[in-house]
Amino acid sequence: MKQELALLGGQPIINRKFKTYNSIGIEEIEAAKEVIESGVLSQFIGAHHADFLGGPKVKAFEAQCAEYFGVKHAITVNSWTSGLIAAVGAVGIEPGDEVIVPPWTMCASATAILHWNAIPVFTDIDTKTFCLDPKSVEANITPYTKAIMAVDIFGQSADMQALMAIAKKHGLKVISDTAQSPGAMYQGQYAGTLADVGGFSLNYHKHIHTGEGGILVTNDDKIAQRLQLIRNHAEAVVEGMGVSDLSNMVGYNFRLGEIECAMGMTQLKKLESFVKRRQQGADRLNQKLANLDSLTLPYVMTAATHAYYMYPILLNIEYLQVPRERIVQALQAEGVTGLANGYQNVHLLPMFQKKIAYGSRGFPWSSDICHRQVSYAKGICPVAEQYHDRSYMGFAMCLHDLSDADIDLIAQAFHKVWHNLQYLKEKDMVAA
Repeated sequence: MKQELALLGGQPIINRKFKTYNSIGIEEIEAAKEVIESGVLSQFIGAHHADFLGGPKVKAFEAQCAEYFGVKHAITVNSWTSGLIAAVGAVGIEPGDEVIVPPWTMCASATAILHWNAIPVFTDIDTKTFCLDPKSVEANITPYTKAIMAVDIFGQSADMQALMAIAKKHGLKVISDTAQSPGAMYQGQYAGTLADVGGFSLNYHKHIHTGEGGILVTNDDKIAQRLQLIRNHAEAVVEGMGVSDLSNMVGYNFRLGEIECAMGMTQLKKLESFVKRRQQGADRLNQKLANLDSLTLPYVMTAATHAYYMYPILLNIEYLQVPRERIVQALQAEGVTGLANGYQNVHLLPMFQKKIAYGSRGFPWSSDICHRQVSYAKGICPVAEQYHDRSYMGFAMCLHDLSDADIDLIAQAFHKVWHNLQYLKEKDMVAA
Protein backbone atom coordinates (compact mmCIF):
# COMPACT_ATOMS: atom_id res chain seq x y z
CA MET A 1 0.00 0.00 0.00
CA LYS A 2 1.37 3.38 -0.99
CA GLN A 3 1.95 6.00 1.63
CA GLU A 4 0.40 9.40 0.92
CA LEU A 5 3.02 11.99 0.07
CA ALA A 6 3.55 14.57 2.80
CA LEU A 7 3.33 17.17 0.05
CA LEU A 8 -0.30 16.09 -0.47
CA GLY A 9 -1.24 15.80 3.20
CA GLY A 10 0.38 12.54 4.30
CA GLN A 11 2.79 11.95 7.16
CA PRO A 12 6.46 12.75 6.42
CA ILE A 13 9.11 10.08 6.66
CA ILE A 14 11.46 12.33 8.67
CA ASN A 15 10.08 14.10 11.72
CA ARG A 16 13.28 15.54 13.16
CA LYS A 17 16.13 17.76 12.13
CA PHE A 18 19.44 16.17 11.29
CA LYS A 19 22.43 17.07 13.42
CA THR A 20 24.27 20.07 12.01
CA TYR A 21 27.79 19.34 10.83
CA ASN A 22 30.29 20.82 13.28
CA SER A 23 33.93 19.83 13.13
CA ILE A 24 34.94 21.98 16.11
CA GLY A 25 35.70 20.11 19.33
CA ILE A 26 37.45 20.59 22.64
CA GLU A 27 40.84 20.45 20.91
CA GLU A 28 40.08 23.58 18.90
CA ILE A 29 38.75 25.36 21.97
CA GLU A 30 41.95 24.60 23.88
CA ALA A 31 44.12 25.62 20.93
CA ALA A 32 42.32 28.95 20.59
CA LYS A 33 42.45 29.52 24.35
CA GLU A 34 46.22 28.98 24.38
CA VAL A 35 46.71 31.63 21.69
CA ILE A 36 44.40 34.12 23.38
CA GLU A 37 46.22 33.69 26.68
CA SER A 38 49.57 34.21 24.94
CA GLY A 39 48.45 37.66 23.77
CA VAL A 40 49.91 37.04 20.29
CA LEU A 41 46.86 37.00 18.04
CA SER A 42 48.85 38.00 14.96
CA GLN A 43 52.54 38.57 14.36
CA PHE A 44 52.61 39.66 10.72
CA ILE A 45 54.49 42.80 9.78
CA GLY A 46 53.98 44.26 6.29
CA ALA A 47 57.65 45.05 5.75
CA HIS A 48 60.96 43.31 5.08
CA HIS A 49 61.23 41.93 8.60
CA ALA A 50 61.66 38.66 10.47
CA ASP A 51 57.87 38.61 11.01
CA PHE A 52 56.95 39.16 7.37
CA LEU A 53 55.83 35.50 7.26
CA GLY A 54 53.75 35.72 10.42
CA GLY A 55 53.82 34.30 13.90
CA PRO A 56 54.59 30.84 15.31
CA LYS A 57 51.15 29.29 14.73
CA VAL A 58 51.00 30.53 11.14
CA LYS A 59 54.39 29.02 10.38
CA ALA A 60 53.61 25.78 12.21
CA PHE A 61 50.26 25.32 10.44
CA GLU A 62 51.82 26.01 7.05
CA ALA A 63 54.57 23.47 7.73
CA GLN A 64 51.96 20.93 8.83
CA CYS A 65 49.91 21.51 5.68
CA ALA A 66 52.95 21.19 3.41
CA GLU A 67 53.82 17.86 4.99
CA TYR A 68 50.24 16.58 5.01
CA PHE A 69 49.52 17.39 1.37
CA GLY A 70 53.01 16.41 0.18
CA VAL A 71 54.05 19.78 -1.27
CA LYS A 72 57.06 22.08 -0.84
CA HIS A 73 55.06 25.13 0.18
CA ALA A 74 51.78 25.88 1.94
CA ILE A 75 50.69 29.49 2.43
CA THR A 76 47.71 30.45 4.58
CA VAL A 77 45.32 33.27 3.68
CA ASN A 78 42.32 34.85 5.36
CA SER A 79 39.81 33.44 2.86
CA TRP A 80 39.83 31.21 -0.18
CA THR A 81 38.68 34.17 -2.27
CA SER A 82 41.92 35.87 -1.19
CA GLY A 83 43.73 32.67 -2.09
CA LEU A 84 42.33 32.66 -5.62
CA ILE A 85 43.23 36.32 -6.12
CA ALA A 86 46.76 35.64 -4.90
CA ALA A 87 47.07 32.53 -7.11
CA VAL A 88 46.03 34.31 -10.30
CA GLY A 89 48.44 37.16 -9.57
CA ALA A 90 51.29 34.84 -8.59
CA VAL A 91 51.27 32.88 -11.86
CA GLY A 92 51.86 36.12 -13.76
CA ILE A 93 48.51 36.86 -15.38
CA GLU A 94 48.57 40.19 -17.25
CA PRO A 95 45.68 42.57 -18.03
CA GLY A 96 43.79 41.24 -21.03
CA ASP A 97 45.05 37.69 -20.65
CA GLU A 98 42.38 35.02 -20.93
CA VAL A 99 41.91 32.42 -18.20
CA ILE A 100 39.68 29.41 -18.76
CA VAL A 101 37.28 28.62 -15.92
CA PRO A 102 34.10 26.54 -15.59
CA PRO A 103 30.76 28.28 -15.06
CA TRP A 104 29.69 25.61 -12.57
CA THR A 105 31.36 27.09 -9.51
CA MET A 106 31.23 29.77 -6.85
CA CYS A 107 31.59 33.26 -8.35
CA ALA A 108 35.00 33.93 -6.73
CA SER A 109 36.65 31.55 -9.20
CA ALA A 110 35.87 33.99 -12.00
CA THR A 111 36.07 37.30 -10.13
CA ALA A 112 39.60 36.44 -8.98
CA ILE A 113 40.53 36.50 -12.67
CA LEU A 114 38.77 39.81 -13.22
CA HIS A 115 40.60 41.22 -10.20
CA TRP A 116 43.82 41.35 -12.27
CA ASN A 117 41.94 42.81 -15.27
CA ALA A 118 42.15 39.49 -17.06
CA ILE A 119 39.26 37.96 -19.00
CA PRO A 120 37.40 34.87 -17.78
CA VAL A 121 36.55 32.45 -20.58
CA PHE A 122 33.88 29.98 -19.50
CA THR A 123 34.08 26.44 -20.83
CA ASP A 124 31.68 23.59 -20.28
CA ILE A 125 31.70 20.87 -17.66
CA ASP A 126 32.09 17.12 -17.92
CA THR A 127 28.76 15.28 -17.96
CA LYS A 128 29.81 12.92 -15.14
CA THR A 129 32.17 14.80 -12.81
CA PHE A 130 30.75 18.36 -13.16
CA CYS A 131 34.37 19.57 -13.41
CA LEU A 132 35.99 21.14 -16.49
CA ASP A 133 35.56 19.14 -19.67
CA PRO A 134 39.04 18.87 -21.23
CA LYS A 135 37.56 18.80 -24.75
CA SER A 136 35.73 22.07 -24.12
CA VAL A 137 38.92 23.57 -22.68
CA GLU A 138 40.91 22.62 -25.76
CA ALA A 139 38.24 24.07 -28.05
CA ASN A 140 38.30 27.44 -26.25
CA ILE A 141 42.05 28.08 -26.20
CA THR A 142 43.13 31.17 -28.15
CA PRO A 143 46.47 32.95 -28.60
CA TYR A 144 45.47 35.03 -25.57
CA THR A 145 44.88 32.10 -23.18
CA LYS A 146 47.44 32.07 -20.40
CA ALA A 147 45.98 29.81 -17.71
CA ILE A 148 43.35 27.22 -16.81
CA MET A 149 41.50 27.33 -13.51
CA ALA A 150 40.28 23.82 -12.73
CA VAL A 151 37.54 23.75 -10.10
CA ASP A 152 37.36 20.50 -8.13
CA ILE A 153 33.65 20.77 -7.57
CA PHE A 154 31.50 18.95 -5.01
CA GLY A 155 34.38 16.89 -3.58
CA GLN A 156 36.16 15.37 -6.59
CA SER A 157 39.22 16.41 -8.58
CA ALA A 158 38.98 17.53 -12.16
CA ASP A 159 40.70 15.32 -14.76
CA MET A 160 44.12 16.78 -14.02
CA GLN A 161 46.05 14.38 -16.23
CA ALA A 162 44.17 15.63 -19.28
CA LEU A 163 44.21 19.29 -18.19
CA MET A 164 47.93 19.31 -17.38
CA ALA A 165 48.65 17.73 -20.78
CA ILE A 166 46.66 20.51 -22.49
CA ALA A 167 48.48 23.13 -20.42
CA LYS A 168 51.87 21.69 -21.32
CA LYS A 169 50.93 21.59 -25.01
CA HIS A 170 49.94 25.27 -25.04
CA GLY A 171 52.35 26.64 -22.44
CA LEU A 172 49.65 27.50 -19.88
CA LYS A 173 49.64 27.73 -16.10
CA VAL A 174 47.09 25.71 -14.12
CA ILE A 175 45.35 26.75 -10.91
CA SER A 176 43.31 24.24 -8.89
CA ASP A 177 40.35 25.65 -7.00
CA THR A 178 39.93 22.77 -4.57
CA ALA A 179 37.80 24.68 -2.06
CA GLN A 180 35.22 21.88 -1.80
CA SER A 181 37.52 18.88 -2.09
CA PRO A 182 40.28 18.81 0.55
CA GLY A 183 41.27 15.23 1.25
CA ALA A 184 40.08 13.85 -2.08
CA MET A 185 42.68 11.82 -3.98
CA TYR A 186 43.61 11.76 -7.66
CA GLN A 187 46.01 9.10 -8.93
CA GLY A 188 47.74 8.79 -5.58
CA GLN A 189 48.03 12.54 -4.88
CA TYR A 190 45.80 14.96 -3.04
CA ALA A 191 43.41 16.97 -5.19
CA GLY A 192 44.72 20.51 -5.49
CA THR A 193 48.39 19.55 -5.48
CA LEU A 194 48.86 18.61 -9.14
CA ALA A 195 48.55 22.13 -10.57
CA ASP A 196 51.11 24.95 -10.59
CA VAL A 197 49.21 26.27 -7.58
CA GLY A 198 46.11 25.04 -5.80
CA GLY A 199 44.44 25.14 -2.48
CA PHE A 200 41.56 24.69 -0.10
CA SER A 201 38.91 26.68 1.73
CA LEU A 202 38.65 26.84 5.51
CA ASN A 203 35.21 28.45 5.39
CA TYR A 204 32.78 27.32 8.09
CA HIS A 205 30.84 24.79 5.99
CA LYS A 206 33.88 23.06 4.49
CA HIS A 207 35.30 19.72 5.67
CA ILE A 208 37.67 21.45 8.07
CA HIS A 209 37.37 25.08 9.02
CA THR A 210 38.67 27.96 11.05
CA GLY A 211 35.62 30.16 10.48
CA GLU A 212 37.19 31.73 7.42
CA GLY A 213 40.51 31.09 5.75
CA GLY A 214 42.33 29.23 3.02
CA ILE A 215 45.47 27.23 2.27
CA LEU A 216 47.50 27.66 -0.94
CA VAL A 217 49.81 24.83 -2.01
CA THR A 218 52.57 24.75 -4.62
CA ASN A 219 55.86 23.06 -5.45
CA ASP A 220 57.16 26.13 -7.28
CA ASP A 221 59.55 28.28 -5.21
CA LYS A 222 58.93 31.46 -7.21
CA ILE A 223 55.16 31.11 -7.10
CA ALA A 224 55.34 30.49 -3.35
CA GLN A 225 57.30 33.68 -2.78
CA ARG A 226 54.91 35.68 -4.95
CA LEU A 227 51.95 34.29 -3.00
CA GLN A 228 53.58 35.38 0.24
CA LEU A 229 54.24 38.84 -1.18
CA ILE A 230 50.73 39.37 -2.52
CA ARG A 231 49.37 38.19 0.82
CA ASN A 232 51.30 40.80 2.79
CA HIS A 233 51.81 44.24 1.21
CA ALA A 234 54.20 43.22 -1.58
CA GLU A 235 54.91 46.76 -2.74
CA ALA A 236 56.46 47.60 0.64
CA VAL A 237 58.60 44.47 0.77
CA VAL A 238 60.00 43.72 -2.68
CA GLU A 239 62.90 46.16 -2.49
CA GLY A 240 64.21 44.80 0.80
CA MET A 241 63.83 41.22 -0.44
CA GLY A 242 65.63 41.95 -3.69
CA VAL A 243 62.67 40.99 -5.85
CA SER A 244 63.10 42.38 -9.38
CA ASP A 245 59.91 41.05 -11.02
CA LEU A 246 57.39 43.67 -9.95
CA SER A 247 54.48 42.34 -12.01
CA ASN A 248 51.36 41.99 -9.87
CA MET A 249 53.28 43.01 -6.77
CA VAL A 250 50.28 44.94 -5.49
CA GLY A 251 50.02 43.64 -1.98
CA TYR A 252 47.08 43.14 0.34
CA ASN A 253 46.33 42.11 3.86
CA PHE A 254 45.30 38.53 3.14
CA ARG A 255 46.87 37.28 6.37
CA LEU A 256 45.39 34.55 8.56
CA GLY A 257 45.64 35.03 12.33
CA GLU A 258 47.26 32.94 15.04
CA ILE A 259 43.95 31.73 16.50
CA GLU A 260 42.73 30.41 13.16
CA CYS A 261 46.03 28.67 12.46
CA ALA A 262 46.07 27.05 15.89
CA MET A 263 42.58 25.73 15.24
CA GLY A 264 43.60 24.66 11.74
CA MET A 265 46.37 22.51 13.15
CA THR A 266 43.86 20.48 15.14
CA GLN A 267 41.36 20.41 12.28
CA LEU A 268 43.88 19.04 9.78
CA LYS A 269 44.51 16.04 12.01
CA LYS A 270 40.81 15.17 11.66
CA LEU A 271 40.47 15.62 7.90
CA GLU A 272 41.00 11.98 6.97
CA SER A 273 38.34 10.79 9.41
CA PHE A 274 35.88 13.48 8.30
CA VAL A 275 36.28 12.53 4.63
CA LYS A 276 36.02 8.82 5.41
CA ARG A 277 32.76 9.39 7.27
CA ARG A 278 31.30 11.29 4.31
CA GLN A 279 32.38 8.53 1.97
CA GLN A 280 30.75 5.88 4.14
CA GLY A 281 27.51 7.86 4.20
CA ALA A 282 27.56 8.35 0.42
CA ASP A 283 28.30 4.65 -0.16
CA ARG A 284 25.34 3.70 2.02
CA LEU A 285 23.07 6.13 0.18
CA ASN A 286 24.33 4.81 -3.17
CA GLN A 287 23.36 1.26 -2.20
CA LYS A 288 19.87 2.26 -1.08
CA LEU A 289 19.07 4.47 -4.09
CA ALA A 290 20.66 2.27 -6.75
CA ASN A 291 17.40 0.77 -8.02
CA LEU A 292 15.43 3.99 -8.48
CA ASP A 293 14.59 4.72 -12.11
CA SER A 294 16.06 7.74 -13.91
CA LEU A 295 18.25 8.73 -11.00
CA THR A 296 21.98 9.00 -11.79
CA LEU A 297 24.07 8.75 -8.64
CA PRO A 298 27.51 10.32 -8.08
CA TYR A 299 30.26 9.22 -10.46
CA VAL A 300 33.80 8.75 -9.16
CA MET A 301 36.70 8.62 -11.60
CA THR A 302 39.03 5.63 -11.72
CA ALA A 303 42.03 6.07 -9.41
CA ALA A 304 40.26 8.92 -7.61
CA THR A 305 38.19 9.41 -4.47
CA HIS A 306 35.30 11.71 -3.66
CA ALA A 307 35.09 13.82 -0.48
CA TYR A 308 31.33 14.53 -0.88
CA TYR A 309 30.99 18.17 -0.05
CA MET A 310 27.85 17.67 -2.12
CA TYR A 311 26.09 14.48 -3.14
CA PRO A 312 25.34 15.28 -6.81
CA ILE A 313 22.34 13.66 -8.50
CA LEU A 314 21.04 13.84 -12.07
CA LEU A 315 17.39 13.29 -12.94
CA ASN A 316 16.04 12.04 -16.27
CA ILE A 317 13.14 14.47 -16.32
CA GLU A 318 12.00 13.35 -19.78
CA TYR A 319 11.37 9.85 -18.42
CA LEU A 320 10.03 10.86 -15.01
CA GLN A 321 7.60 13.41 -16.52
CA VAL A 322 7.63 15.40 -13.28
CA PRO A 323 9.54 18.72 -13.02
CA ARG A 324 12.64 18.66 -10.86
CA GLU A 325 11.26 21.47 -8.72
CA ARG A 326 8.23 19.35 -7.88
CA ILE A 327 10.41 16.37 -6.95
CA VAL A 328 12.49 18.58 -4.66
CA GLN A 329 9.32 19.93 -3.04
CA ALA A 330 8.10 16.39 -2.42
CA LEU A 331 11.39 15.32 -0.86
CA GLN A 332 11.54 18.45 1.28
CA ALA A 333 8.02 17.78 2.53
CA GLU A 334 9.22 14.33 3.59
CA GLY A 335 11.88 16.03 5.72
CA VAL A 336 14.93 15.87 3.43
CA THR A 337 16.76 19.17 3.94
CA GLY A 338 19.75 20.54 2.05
CA LEU A 339 18.46 19.88 -1.47
CA ALA A 340 19.32 22.23 -4.32
CA ASN A 341 17.55 22.92 -7.61
CA GLY A 342 20.49 23.26 -9.96
CA TYR A 343 23.75 25.04 -9.28
CA GLN A 344 25.15 28.44 -10.15
CA ASN A 345 26.17 29.21 -13.73
CA VAL A 346 28.52 32.12 -13.16
CA HIS A 347 28.59 33.32 -16.76
CA LEU A 348 24.89 34.17 -16.49
CA LEU A 349 25.32 36.50 -13.52
CA PRO A 350 24.55 40.20 -14.26
CA MET A 351 28.25 41.16 -14.11
CA PHE A 352 29.05 38.97 -17.09
CA GLN A 353 25.80 39.44 -18.97
CA LYS A 354 26.21 43.22 -18.87
CA LYS A 355 30.03 43.13 -18.84
CA ILE A 356 30.24 45.72 -16.11
CA ALA A 357 32.82 45.21 -13.37
CA TYR A 358 35.16 48.12 -12.66
CA GLY A 359 33.25 51.37 -12.97
CA SER A 360 30.24 51.69 -15.24
CA ARG A 361 31.81 51.62 -18.72
CA GLY A 362 32.46 47.93 -19.20
CA PHE A 363 36.08 47.73 -18.08
CA PRO A 364 38.04 45.56 -18.79
CA TRP A 365 35.98 44.18 -21.70
CA SER A 366 35.48 47.58 -23.34
CA SER A 367 39.13 48.62 -23.08
CA ASP A 368 41.97 48.10 -25.52
CA ILE A 369 43.54 45.49 -23.24
CA CYS A 370 40.74 43.09 -24.19
CA HIS A 371 41.87 41.41 -27.39
CA ARG A 372 38.51 40.15 -28.68
CA GLN A 373 34.80 39.95 -27.98
CA VAL A 374 34.28 37.13 -25.47
CA SER A 375 30.76 35.76 -25.37
CA TYR A 376 28.89 35.00 -22.16
CA ALA A 377 25.62 34.31 -23.93
CA LYS A 378 23.41 31.51 -22.77
CA GLY A 379 24.26 28.48 -24.87
CA ILE A 380 28.06 28.61 -24.60
CA CYS A 381 28.06 25.93 -21.86
CA PRO A 382 25.14 23.66 -22.79
CA VAL A 383 25.85 20.87 -20.30
CA ALA A 384 26.16 23.19 -17.31
CA GLU A 385 23.12 25.16 -18.40
CA GLN A 386 20.91 22.12 -18.96
CA TYR A 387 21.92 20.65 -15.63
CA HIS A 388 21.12 23.89 -13.85
CA ASP A 389 17.83 24.44 -15.62
CA ARG A 390 16.42 20.91 -15.60
CA SER A 391 18.24 17.87 -14.30
CA TYR A 392 20.71 18.55 -11.47
CA MET A 393 19.56 18.01 -7.88
CA GLY A 394 22.25 18.26 -5.21
CA PHE A 395 22.13 17.08 -1.61
CA ALA A 396 24.37 19.17 0.64
CA MET A 397 26.16 16.59 2.75
CA CYS A 398 28.31 19.46 4.04
CA LEU A 399 25.39 20.72 6.14
CA HIS A 400 24.76 17.57 8.17
CA ASP A 401 26.47 15.10 10.47
CA LEU A 402 24.56 12.07 9.24
CA SER A 403 24.27 8.75 11.05
CA ASP A 404 23.45 5.47 9.32
CA ALA A 405 19.88 5.87 10.61
CA ASP A 406 19.69 9.33 9.01
CA ILE A 407 20.89 7.95 5.68
CA ASP A 408 18.27 5.22 5.86
CA LEU A 409 15.51 7.77 6.46
CA ILE A 410 16.68 9.87 3.51
CA ALA A 411 16.62 6.76 1.33
CA GLN A 412 13.11 5.91 2.54
CA ALA A 413 11.97 9.42 1.62
CA PHE A 414 13.37 9.01 -1.89
CA HIS A 415 11.66 5.65 -2.34
CA LYS A 416 8.34 7.03 -1.11
CA VAL A 417 8.49 9.95 -3.53
CA TRP A 418 9.54 7.74 -6.45
CA HIS A 419 6.70 5.29 -5.78
CA ASN A 420 4.25 8.20 -5.92
CA LEU A 421 5.61 10.12 -8.90
CA GLN A 422 2.90 8.94 -11.30
CA TYR A 423 0.22 9.87 -8.78
CA LEU A 424 1.87 13.26 -8.22
CA LYS A 425 1.98 13.84 -11.96
CA GLU A 426 -1.73 13.01 -12.31
CA LYS A 427 -2.69 15.24 -9.38
CA ASP A 428 -0.73 18.14 -10.85
CA MET A 429 -2.37 17.65 -14.25
CA VAL A 430 -5.83 17.77 -12.65
CA ALA A 431 -4.91 20.88 -10.66
CA ALA A 432 -3.65 22.58 -13.81
